[in-house]
Amino acid sequence: MPRRLFKRYMPHPDRLKAHKSLRFLGTLTHDPNLLHLNRHSVSRAMSIGLFWAMIPMPMQMLAAALFAIPARANLPIAVGLVWLTNPLTMPAVFYCNYKVGAWLMDTPVSPMPMELSLAWVRQMLNSHWQPLFLGSFVVGVVVAILGYIATQSYWRWWVSRSWRKRRMDRRSSHS
Repeated sequence: MPRRLFKRYMPHPDRLKAHKSLRFLGTLTHDPNLLHLNRHSVSRAMSIGLFWAMIPMPMQMLAAALFAIPARANLPIAVGLVWLTNPLTMPAVFYCNYKVGAWLMDTPVSPMPMELSLAWVRQMLNSHWQPLFLGSFVVGVVVAILGYIATQSYWRWWVSRSWRKRRMDRRSSHS
């Protein structure tokens, strides 16, 4: 089931290799291991994608791709997961990361305004970038580790459940 679930939503390998945003990687994207759906490649991809989703920077997808290739992680999953922080979720996620960083640095937290503006974001980045990036890094590492462990655990549980089910089906058909 985990493999079928992921396969259902993944783009075709040829379409992925031809994607214009990944062309600069050349033949690196032709490694079949980057598209494999096994417990290890998916767990690594979850870890990489979740980490980079928490980092407030442009081109998170590029960073996820560049880390997924040497880690032999599933490239589409790693790149796709960075969209957890999209224009709708970004303010809340990064504000929480900022609060974690402020707590770790023992600095006062600036309140989030009722209406977000570009001027407020610019001012926050200029004056509060240290707690934002520290919190983002720490949250990224924690979420990456949890994502890896959860994926490994879920995959093992699903496979053992499938094996038990098959064993039970065989026993009932022999009776």
